[in-house]
Amino acid sequence: MSMPSRPFVLNRPRADALLLLVSILWGTTFVAQKLGGATVGPLAFVAVRFLGATLFLLPFALWEARRSSIALTRADLAGGAAIGVCLCSGSLLQQSALVSTSATNAGFLTAVYTVLVPFVAWGFTRRPPQALVLLACAVALYGAWLLAGTTASGMDLSQGDMLLLISDVIWALHITLTSQCRGIAARPMMLSTMQCGITGLVALPFALLGQPVSMHDVVNSLPAILYAGIVSSGIAFTLQIVAQRHTPPAEAALIMSLESVFSAIAGAIFLGEGLSARAAIGALLIMLGVVLVETSPLIIATAAGLRRRAISPNR
Repeated sequence: MSMPSRPFVLNRPRADALLLLVSILWGTTFVAQKLGGATVGPLAFVAVRFLGATLFLLPFALWEARRSSIALTRADLAGGAAIGVCLCSGSLLQQSALVSTSATNAGFLTAVYTVLVPFVAWGFTRRPPQALVLLACAVALYGAWLLAGTTASGMDLSQGDMLLLISDVIWALHITLTSQCRGIAARPMMLSTMQCGITGLVALPFALLGQPVSMHDVVNSLPAILYAGIVSSGIAFTLQIVAQRHTPPAEAALIMSLESVFSAIAGAIFLGEGLSARAAIGALLIMLGVVLVETSPLIIATAAGLRRRAISPNR
């Protein structure tokens, strides 16, 4: 007689593993964005990418709606729309920035949102971030700065770099809202479809009015568009929504900051962008920041236990 299979439970370690996978997918997508955006233009790339993701996700969202017993309220839909607006504005800024910056720098500067998330989340929850989380953020940020400094002259901020820094505020809000809007997040396929649909529909008229696009260019960029649309947008954003129901926003942002490491590796492999010893040290520091936040519950529990023993020694 066969034993009944155990149901899959998405606990904190498994959620964090999903976020690591998300960081890999997002990090490698910077190469696709750089190549595809250079061919069809940033606005058209965003429009086609997210409309394609919406078409990919729509059957799954309808399947989820038929199976789900969760009724969405107006507040849930408003929260989903706010998350979609964040994704739209952040994506447009990020894609426009890649015109004048490298994939490596884009990965670094996008990871700066890691430091902003604890403070944005503080504004929503009224709970200040733990000191160990702030330390991990600082370590990861310094590592990301080293990672971006891949040339002897250091990193000079271009117009694209400045756009990425502006987008960091939006990404921090996007991650925090994804954790806070738990009603719509309980329907991850619906939320992912909503935010991708909003982004694609808003970007489309700007793309049609602002830059002529030929079908030949779209066909040539199809591999990059499909990867960015289906893998990065359709799959990765859905996994992010699922995982963030089990991981606090500040810790989730730190894990996803590993995308800067994977963007540097992908940029070196596919675009020939340099990855120096300084950059490698930066990548290790980012990983150290992630390890710090992953082990923070154990560190805090151990410290609390030692404190209790010091106050109340065994008799």
